[in-house]
Amino acid sequence: MSTCIHAEVIVATSIRLASELSNRLDQLALKTGRTKAFYLREMIEGGIGEMEDYYLAAETLQRVRKGKERVHSAAAVRKDLGLDD
Repeated sequence: MSTCIHAEVIVATSIRLASELSNRLDQLALKTGRTKAFYLREMIEGGIGEMEDYYLAAETLQRVRKGKERVHSAAAVRKDLGLDD
């Protein structure tokens, strides 16, 4: 019997914040007893999916506009899937 252990690697990073935003984060951490790092992780984890969706879609749109991405009409897709029979 073998046991597989998955270790999560934590990587440190730094960011620069405007003083107003930094102060708000300080106050939130102080008032709740949590760390600033906790809230930054929460914000990143909660928003990265939306950021990926937005920026990857924007890149795809640029390729479409430049004619470098294949597109299909809704009618053609419905026909290919047999939905208009």
